[in-house]
Amino acid sequence: MNRREFLHSAAVAAGGVLLDPRVARAAQRAAPMIGIQAGAISFLDEGTAKTLDAFQQLGAVDTIFLATFTYGRGIAGRMPRGNPLPDHGAQEYDDTFHGGYFGTPHAQYYKSTSMPAQKAPDHPGFDVIAEVVPAAHQRSMKVIGWFEDVFRNDVPGITDAYEIDVHDRPASRVCYRNPNTRHFWLGLVEDQLRSYDLDGLMFGSERQGPLNAAIGASHGGDPSPGTVGCFCRYCLDAAKQESIDATRARKGFLALESWVNGLKEGPKPADGAFVTFWRLLVDYPEILGWERLWTEGLRDTYRALYAKAHEIAPAKPIGWHIWHTNSFAPFYRAEQDYTHFQEYSDFLKVVMYNNSGGPRMARYIRNVTRTVFADLTPEAALQLSYALLQYPDEAPLADIPTRGLSADYVRRETARAVASAGARMKIWPGIDVDIPTGANEKHTTPDDVHAAVKAAFDGGAHGVILSRKYSEMRLDNLRAAGRAVRER
Repeated sequence: MNRREFLHSAAVAAGGVLLDPRVARAAQRAAPMIGIQAGAISFLDEGTAKTLDAFQQLGAVDTIFLATFTYGRGIAGRMPRGNPLPDHGAQEYDDTFHGGYFGTPHAQYYKSTSMPAQKAPDHPGFDVIAEVVPAAHQRSMKVIGWFEDVFRNDVPGITDAYEIDVHDRPASRVCYRNPNTRHFWLGLVEDQLRSYDLDGLMFGSERQGPLNAAIGASHGGDPSPGTVGCFCRYCLDAAKQESIDATRARKGFLALESWVNGLKEGPKPADGAFVTFWRLLVDYPEILGWERLWTEGLRDTYRALYAKAHEIAPAKPIGWHIWHTNSFAPFYRAEQDYTHFQEYSDFLKVVMYNNSGGPRMARYIRNVTRTVFADLTPEAALQLSYALLQYPDEAPLADIPTRGLSADYVRRETARAVASAGARMKIWPGIDVDIPTGANEKHTTPDDVHAAVKAAFDGGAHGVILSRKYSEMRLDNLRAAGRAVRER
């Protein structure tokens, strides 16, 4: 017997067969996490047992990412009006959707915030967490509490948590450094983990810093240089600790506002858009300092929630939803360093919605060719973005709204994330299943879903999350996801 055979035999004899790397890889392939996002309305419309049957039998799902808190339509409610209803669930729109906390708030966890969690009025007397968790556990399924940074402006106490914009006005979004915001999120984490037998938590924030917002470097909305922040007293204190001159930062953002408005209203500067943009950053390096300050506020929120969750339930994972702008804007991507996430994350759901990604990429290009890339044609800006993001084979601008991004984009983005994630942090790509798009834009097919799920696993994913909510998904597309999982 040679040395290799001896070591292999010894490992097997000791019960250590998994020391063989081929077996270890096979074990990893055999047990990925298969998740689906779903809100309360699905369990009410279709019944809990029937909904769980569909998840398991059609989608091969073992983990439910249950929408527990949001005031937005992205992860809760039925399909928004203007889009075809799916082939299951109630065949009517819920135009009166309100949102809030879909569990039962416990006041003791919100004593340190001006805005305690409000029970969502959409489904009186119904606690979706209490309903779904025991039913799922009976089927050996896990339930992750899924909550996001989306509020209404009429939430009681929210004005005490608002950001202050560059013109010293309250903004319609909460400041991560404001104690009312921080204690709200901490209270919500504690309420969910102490009040229910959840198997973990996922938090999402689809927001970005003031520089990126000013130049419109995202797929949604327009450039908004006059409303960026935050310049509240908590952020001013943080800037002082970091030796960032707040007065110069404000002057820089006001100059940036004038630059954006000038491009909108008149001819381009003689030196062009990009050169004059870069000149602003050179003249006011505090602009970048304030961008980093804002991003650190979000990271501090992640750190605080991670610490609180593991203080209460050390064995239960908590992770973060990484916004789709990560797939379009190199500026935003630079701030999403997966290596750093390892310090305060058990997993990342990295959004890789390839079907809706086509129309969204086109909207991103529309935005940035009004500002930082105004010197380029839209097609040239798209090709530059593809090069910077390392997408070698995606469609031209005329085609991406109807073709979407490819399954190879999913594979590449998964592999990139896994390469930076380290040994402990899991990467669970978010897979596009019928995310709404325009009437003349790319719509999801079973082949799309099947290819995207396979691509995620080809890229080394530790699991996938079927997104964005079951109440929008067609059953054939869910079935295609399950087929891809079972073919592994």
